[in-house]
This record gives sequence, structure tokens and C-alpha cells, in this order.
Amino acid sequence: MTEQSPAPLIPDHGPAPKRGLSRTDFDCLGRAGLGDGHNNYAHSMAWFGGKLYLGTTRSNMCMLKFQSAFTEVPLEVWPVDCPDTRDQLYQLDFQAQIWCWDPASSGWEMVFRAPMVPDANGNPVPREIGYRSMELYQGPRDAEPALYIATWAPGRAPGGLILRTTDGRSFEPVTEYGIIDPPISTTRSLTSFRGRLHFAPTARRGTDGGQQNTAGLPFVFASDDPASGNWTAANEHGFGEPGNLGIFSLAVANDRLYAGTLNLEGLQVWVTDGDTPPPYRWRKVIDKGAGRGPLNQAVASMTEFKGALYVGTGIQGGGNDRVNKIGPAAAEVLRVNADDSWDVIVGDLDDDGREPLSGLKAGFGHFFNGYMWSMTAHDGWLYCGTYDWSVTLRWARFDAAPERVRKLLALLGAEKIIAAEGGADLWRSADGENWLPVCRKGFGNAYNWGIRNLVSTPAGLFMGTANVFGPRVAVRDGQGGWTYEDNPDGGLEVWLGRSAGGEA
Repeated sequence: MTEQSPAPLIPDHGPAPKRGLSRTDFDCLGRAGLGDGHNNYAHSMAWFGGKLYLGTTRSNMCMLKFQSAFTEVPLEVWPVDCPDTRDQLYQLDFQAQIWCWDPASSGWEMVFRAPMVPDANGNPVPREIGYRSMELYQGPRDAEPALYIATWAPGRAPGGLILRTTDGRSFEPVTEYGIIDPPISTTRSLTSFRGRLHFAPTARRGTDGGQQNTAGLPFVFASDDPASGNWTAANEHGFGEPGNLGIFSLAVANDRLYAGTLNLEGLQVWVTDGDTPPPYRWRKVIDKGAGRGPLNQAVASMTEFKGALYVGTGIQGGGNDRVNKIGPAAAEVLRVNADDSWDVIVGDLDDDGREPLSGLKAGFGHFFNGYMWSMTAHDGWLYCGTYDWSVTLRWARFDAAPERVRKLLALLGAEKIIAAEGGADLWRSADGENWLPVCRKGFGNAYNWGIRNLVSTPAGLFMGTANVFGPRVAVRDGQGGWTYEDNPDGGLEVWLGRSAGGEA
């Protein structure tokens, strides 16, 4: 008898669910920024108290205009009508909003708007311009699970906060400005694990509000009582590796906490059992971008599905990091199995035998899918939403583009590419390996360049978009120039998918 190697510990996917959501199962609950085109990102969403809560981030494209990474972007015109100087940014209404959708009435209500506070010179500024993360957590001061919200403070504001609500009406800070020392302006990935609330810093207090990716603080912080102000670093700096510039994503799978990094040599994924008080013992399960190096620069999303962790990748800057000269490149989907082995699910094939199990190339075969931006499991299926930058071809200059790009555009033209592929994708899989498209064109709106949030609820699968092209967008004036016009398709959208039953 021939001795066989033990089989790898791959999750047993079991029988396929009866039906996954199709495009026709989705209804639009709100568009055009819920009536305000400055509401650009559905940056955070959560199901709480039988209702959907949505945190917006405002005027993202105007912030990007003054971010160093975007000052050299080759554009004929800035796509959105924005102020001319950084100082004029604060003339915009940047006050972030929290909205609630009630299934009983199928209606929206703004339940909170960021207050104005004095800056260092006594001038009024919005306390926050966005709400980046939401998480249900029950601390020792909570009679029942409460909704915790991570804020994004502009550079001139006193600093970031974590808010808490127990009734969906009153949203009160449970931290001091800046949260930790050194103080920060915003955080990523509020995550509950083993009785503690966790987050990863994103930007230091006082830095440009548009510089939102790294704070020089590649830590995970934990607290079992957020209102106490006691936050403990749950890992050493960058997990002991200087290349880890930030912690981009946190997720819980198989009763373990996973952390995904941004690293210019390729992302890393670390895991802990969390069986000690913080700092935890961590082990590295993915290194150097899972064999792809810098083109898998950061972990954009993570979620648990059928006994494994699924990881969506990306390159900061929309799939093209011009500052560090990485990209452009499409994103991948990876899988971390229960035994710490990993697989490439959607991605590049190379000469070293790196082959995606789905047979799909990076970006689900679409070059412009620069992030796998959101993932969640719902009703037995895994869903993945992308960020697709193809709509920006409308305003781009191509004189410095690679020859193959110029040939493609000369052959097809930007508008034909946008008409065929413009807008973010939503894909689904019953087993994590075989994937089907739900929609590949931004749910009918090419300006929906990202599916920023996916939330599974008893009411169905909620999807919130990133759409930065409101309220006024640049259009050609017919005389070789540009003018700004009101854009009814600009601003975030929210959709709800509900299965009508029957077989797929």
C-alpha cells in the first residue's frame, strides 16, 4: 500500500445553498447621497435594534484634490467641482452624518450630524467628516450590546473619537479626543473579540484629513472597557517587522483574530488565538503579498466563510500607488485555511506555479478592479464587492500612459470602456472557489466606483457604495473645454438584496 500524505485541512463546504442573490433581487433604498451629493462614502453600516445604521463620509474627492498622492494624477480637469485652495475646503459642509433605515416604514432618517467645534485658533470646524467603522459591543458599562462608531476627524479638529449609542438616537463620545497617545484622527476596523473592542489607528491628529491610510502606528489596540480610556497595544510595532506601515483590516474567524497589513514589499496577515491578556501572541500566516509582492500591497477586506478567512487585496491610491511607484494592478482574493495554509482564489498566474483556484485572473478578470473592497457571508454565500476606477478615464490625460494603454484607448475610446465596464462589481460564491457575477456595472451607475460596505442582516444583504462624483461633476462643454454641472447620479447609494425564493 502506498503511503499518502495527509490531506490539507480545507473547509468542508457542504451542500451548496439553494439560491444566491442576482441583480434583480436588489432594490435601491437611497441614491444621490440620500439627497445630498456631498455624502460620498457609505463608510460604515451596521444592523442595530432591527434597523440599518449608515455612517457617511463627505466630499472625499475634494479632500483627495489636496492629498500629496493625487497632486500628480494626469487629469485634464478635476472630476468634481471643488474649492481652489486647501483653506477653502472648510467652506464646504463637511459635517458627517449618521442615517437610519427602518424596515417598518422603508424610510430614512438622519439621526445624527457631526457638531461644529473650535479648532486651535478658535475657528469652527466639523468635529468629524466621516464615520469609518461600526461594531456592536457590550462593555462593562453597557446593560446590553451597544453600537460603537469610529469617527474621522479633519486635520484642524481636536482629534478622533469613538462614539456609542444604546438607543440609536443619542450618540455620545466614550473616549477623549485622539483616543490614545500619540493622539489620532481616525481609526479602522472596530472589531469585538474575546470580550474586548479592538481598532487600528489610521492617521495622527493634526495631519491632513486626506492622508487616511497610515499613521506611523502599525498597532492593534484593545480595551475591555472603552469608556475607561485604557487602551493596550495588542502587538509589538508592526508585528516586529519595519515594512508593515499600517494595519488595514481586522476580522474574526475560527475564534481567532486576524490582522492584515499594508507593506510596500507585499501585505502580511497575522493571527492570534487571543488566549492571553494583550499584548497577544501572534503568528504570521501570509507574507510578501502571498507570492505576488508589492502588487498585493494591502489587505482591503477580510471575512469568515465556511471555516476559512477570505482576504481581499489592493494597492492604495485606487490600485495605483504613484508615490511609491507600485501598480497599477488589479486586486486578488486569497484564502487562509484553518491550519494556517493559504490559497490564491482569484489572482495572477505566474511561472512559479501560483495559480488561482477559481481560474479567474486578478480583478475577476477586469484590470480596473483595483480593490476587493468589501466581503461578507450571507445566507450561505460569500459576496465580494470591488473598487473600479475605469470611470476616471473620462477626465484622464494619456500622453504619458504606456503605449499599450494608448493603443487600447485609441481603438476603443474611454467612453466605450466606461459603458462596457464602468462601475464596481459584485460577485458571489457558494464554496469560495467558484464565482458568479451579480453585477459588473455599478448597479447601473458608472459613478458607483466602489462597493464600500456589505452587511448581512435578517432583512437581507445591504450594500453601500462609494460615489464621489457629486454634487457637481465635470462634463465637456462642446467647445473643447469643461464645465461643472449638477450630477443626479453622484453621491452614495444603498441597495438591499432579498431572495424571492426558488433555485438558483
